[in-house]
Amino acid sequence: MQASITKSNFGTVDGKEVNLYVLTNAKGLVMKVTNYGAIVTEFHAPDRNGKLGDIVGGYENLEGYLKKTPYFGATIGRVANRITNGRFQLEGKTYQLATNDPRITCMAGKRVGTKSSGTSWQPTTRPRDRRSSSRISPKTAKRDTPAMSPRP
Repeated sequence: MQASITKSNFGTVDGKEVNLYVLTNAKGLVMKVTNYGAIVTEFHAPDRNGKLGDIVGGYENLEGYLKKTPYFGATIGRVANRITNGRFQLEGKTYQLATNDPRITCMAGKRVGTKSSGTSWQPTTRPRDRRSSSRISPKTAKRDTPAMSPRP
């Protein structure tokens, strides 16, 4: 079996196409991920007997992810993890964010990545020894600078 990547339409959000990418490696491992919040919809991994099975909780279609959910499979938001009281300091300046989980900013506040039409990621192909991601900024309509780092 040869490694492959396929792309198909998964639906639309606010008039923008959402795609589903199926990544398969040479051993049959399969991951399905969208360009909307980088939602991992399926991940087929082997059990102790080598039998592949889906280990991700999620939905069959985009509509399930658009409803109020616990953000199954979502991997990208404006921030990661939780920010106490929605406040942080950077280079001596204090920033206040919207809170969405009583007293914290969880993943991105009120506009979590998978719920924000502005968080549509554009996959890119890179050399084998690099990884990167980029997104179109909803405020400036310009592509953010991709972050590239060597693989560990």
